[in-house]
Amino acid sequence: MATTRRIRSRSVQPIAAGPSAETGPAHVKAAPGAVVVIPALRPGPVLVTLVDRLEREGIAVVVVDDGSGESWRTTFDRCALAGAHVEHLPANHGKGYALRTAFALAGRLFPGAGVVTADADGQHTVEDILGVRAQLEADASRCGPLVLGVRSFGDEVPLRSRLGNAASALAFRLAAGVPLADTQTGLRGIPAAHLAWAGTLPGDRYEYEYTMLVRAARDGIGLVQRPIATVYEDGNATSHFRPVRDSLRVLAPIGAFAASGLAAFALDTSLFWLLSAMGGPVWTALAGARLVSSSLNFSINRWWVFRGGRRVPLGAAVGGYGVLAAAVLAGGIGLVQLLSVLGVPLLAAKVSADLVLFALSYAVQRLVVFAGPGRRPDPVSVKAGVEPEAVGSVR
Repeated sequence: MATTRRIRSRSVQPIAAGPSAETGPAHVKAAPGAVVVIPALRPGPVLVTLVDRLEREGIAVVVVDDGSGESWRTTFDRCALAGAHVEHLPANHGKGYALRTAFALAGRLFPGAGVVTADADGQHTVEDILGVRAQLEADASRCGPLVLGVRSFGDEVPLRSRLGNAASALAFRLAAGVPLADTQTGLRGIPAAHLAWAGTLPGDRYEYEYTMLVRAARDGIGLVQRPIATVYEDGNATSHFRPVRDSLRVLAPIGAFAASGLAAFALDTSLFWLLSAMGGPVWTALAGARLVSSSLNFSINRWWVFRGGRRVPLGAAVGGYGVLAAAVLAGGIGLVQLLSVLGVPLLAAKVSADLVLFALSYAVQRLVVFAGPGRRPDPVSVKAGVEPEAVGSVR
């Protein structure tokens, strides 16, 4: 029977692999291949069935009880009897916190092993978990891309899940520059080399999983999509996803970029209108407004939006941003003049040109100007069953 113990309620930090005072050398085992970790809050009997089947396949399982309470103690005891390593949190902290707890525990118990995350509500079949695990294990380097089990979102999927995924997928495409078929998937393969990285990501609830995807794209970690079955037990009744609150948390990672862009846009437009009203030529108003707003945008993006920008030498960042700003300025002037000739009002022409150039500016800043040192991200790829046009390169 696996040992069940309590831990104090505290922020979980990455813990170095190897024996520790808490687990003792007897608890540290050779890596058995990727470990399946399952965060659970007030789970149903399906969790016990899942653990039992995985253990019968010879796969180590770590279950984290995210403060479910004494009423669910029997369920977790049955998981332990089935062979799982069960960790109890005395209070509910959220899925992100529970996952970091699971990563730390898996690292102590099974040094060098990768991790496959799965949900406790029966949405992931054993076959799909084994498939993601096998693909993860196929990378001998142990530092390859994250493997994502992606679902299709047809009419059989509950409306709240379809809406939530649509919102987060749009947000991810804006933030990372590529589409993903399922940004909410809880079935993920994480190589051993990335566990410490995953343990440092912010977010204690559902936003943690979304942050992981965005940060993987920004930090040069590839993403591989693998089609899986779409399963909802009893209409997904045991899910603890809160559509409004958790969708807002999921969208939060792109808030910094949106705020930076809107602040620069508002300043740029205001200065343009002011300089134009003073009787100056259109090109002078455009250039003056863009110089001031670009300085603000550069500072915000380098220090807060694209964190890799902090590692880029200031001279290189200024040079790259300057070239981009000049190109965007030239393009903006050309577009505004073209639209004006076509009869579009001046202010409307300015706004339209900025909207066209907005996406281009973001992509170049993320991919080139503030990319930071290190290898370029691997492409987002897909196994058979997902349309090629549904994926792109994470760079």
